[in-house]
Amino acid sequence: MTAFLNALGGKLAERWLALLAIPGLVYLVALATAVTLGQRHWRDTGRLRERLDALAAAPGAHSAGVLAVVAVGVLAGAALTGTGAQALGALVERVWLAGPRGPVTRWLTARRLRRWRAADHAYRTALVAAGRARLGGAADAEALADEAEARYARRNEIGLAAPHHPCWTGDRVTAPDRRVWRAYRVDLTVAWPHLWLLAPDSTRAELGTARAALSAAARLAAWGAAYLLLAVWWWPAALVGVVTAATGVVRGRTAAESFAELAEALVDLHGKDLAQALGLECEGRLTPETGEEVTRLLSKPD
Repeated sequence: MTAFLNALGGKLAERWLALLAIPGLVYLVALATAVTLGQRHWRDTGRLRERLDALAAAPGAHSAGVLAVVAVGVLAGAALTGTGAQALGALVERVWLAGPRGPVTRWLTARRLRRWRAADHAYRTALVAAGRARLGGAADAEALADEAEARYARRNEIGLAAPHHPCWTGDRVTAPDRRVWRAYRVDLTVAWPHLWLLAPDSTRAELGTARAALSAAARLAAWGAAYLLLAVWWWPAALVGVVTAATGVVRGRTAAESFAELAEALVDLHGKDLAQALGLECEGRLTPETGEEVTRLLSKPD
């Protein structure tokens, strides 16, 4: 038990350093730099050296007690900064996954829906033209088929299904709900806990990793927003903020894509196991008829 607690304490310390202390310390350094230099002296490194020399020459700099108090205060400030960034990251994640609940989000959702419908119409028109050209033996049949594929990819860049969220990430994470319903008539929201219990440990680990990556990307975007705030005092911080926030958004899209694909794969591979675990006959692949029965049983109607 002692060895286990020591190992657990070591892992918690590592996570604390990685998630809170180190990013918080870097941010505090950037904050001190911004306050010291300001906009007028944004690249004056000599000003920084003078400030550091003044701090080193202060009487308290040679006192072990003062240094210990300052070190504890800096670590506490770094931890508080990291905690604030984590809270902001949770807010960013909620914004990414939130539905249209206000005028702005409804407008954004409607805008994305119009773009998706236009892209879907263009894809279907190109698909019909390619089919007619292939049936008629036209010389440009292959070119029209390539055009249809390009329009299909363009539509899917907006969303695999008609958008219901203001952000792409929210639509991508919830797209498996509609795709699974269309394919199997299984309500994924209701079936998810049961599928999770049936999934092997390796599958659950992959899903957990993808979900954790989405949260980490939201935290990174939150750090980007925090650095953008420093640009009020020191404009170079805006460059760091933009790059950090953009990296967080890109990583968030990748994590959402991975999580959604794994969620669909879970149904594809274990939907039959769920039906059989509920006592339903399912010898071959999961059919829409069996999926409807699974949804009915799990919904527990009165």
